[in-house]
Amino acid sequence: MIISFVSFSVAYGRNSSWIFFCEEDTRIQVVKLLEILGRFDTSKEWFLGKALYDEESTIIHHYAFAENPTVFKFPDFAAGWALSIPLVNKLATKLKSEPLKSDFTIDLKHEFSSNLCFHVNNCFAVPVVKQTWEREAALIEYYSDYRDISIPTIDLGVPNTERGHCGKTFAILERYLNHSSPRTPWLVIVDDDTLISIFRLRKLLSCYDPNEPVFLGERYGYGLGTGGYSYITGGGGMVFSRTAVQRLLASKCRCYSMDAPDDMVLGMCFSGLGIPITHSPLFHQARPMDYPKEFLSHQIPVSFHKHWNIDPVKVYFTWLAPNTEEAFNGKKVEFNREDL
Repeated sequence: MIISFVSFSVAYGRNSSWIFFCEEDTRIQVVKLLEILGRFDTSKEWFLGKALYDEESTIIHHYAFAENPTVFKFPDFAAGWALSIPLVNKLATKLKSEPLKSDFTIDLKHEFSSNLCFHVNNCFAVPVVKQTWEREAALIEYYSDYRDISIPTIDLGVPNTERGHCGKTFAILERYLNHSSPRTPWLVIVDDDTLISIFRLRKLLSCYDPNEPVFLGERYGYGLGTGGYSYITGGGGMVFSRTAVQRLLASKCRCYSMDAPDDMVLGMCFSGLGIPITHSPLFHQARPMDYPKEFLSHQIPVSFHKHWNIDPVKVYFTWLAPNTEEAFNGKKVEFNREDL
């Protein structure tokens, strides 16, 4: 592995795997740096560094993320930061074809990160999951195109895509059917920025028979007036009974491309199989503030989606964490923790 150390002006070599940026007073332990970088697949796009965040919105950052500036992380340049060469090449191509967002440069590290996270899907939300609903789940797996034992993630052998994730979703379905216990009758697939109440979901699923083909979530429609189909939008969470997964994979219906929209392809497949889409208004593709207050006032929601301009941990504990009354009532109903 070859690393180019750059002081913002030196070109990198053709055989480099990483570019490591540092300042004149940055102190580097090269052996440890090489050890850390060696954990990452250099054929992928990576942006690594020590994360900083604003505690309050500020004029020097154009009041970005004003509702909750702590959700946006940017690197401490003095601590050093690294870009993998595939990401460098992608950014170079973007800069040739797209102008910068602003003519003013006030804080380079913040503005650079803003462009990077806008274009590259490497701003992970896994820490939020671990702080919120992970503790409710009896079995949870994180899937990626890279195995990281610190999370841990599972490499499905499917390359990451910028748009749809049909190939990855079908790989998850195959893994669930072939590697999970038959005593696990339900599969829930969510995005990394989905907030979900497993406690309430268990209660909701007690109304359904997992021996029937059930595909549950927030229903959208495509071309319904002209012979189209319904589908479950992925951001709010997609719930499958084991029987539904068995029926789907036994059919010949598959992705027409690896980056096809997975939720829409699943809608087409289940429609072709004659399996109905089951809608629940308790799943939500967007954030709480994206809905009228009166709409949510009579709900006990199961999920919300997106961390944009919010404190997701606060949203979870405000809207989705079981309250005392729910937890007390939950003791009167027996739920098998292996159901999810």
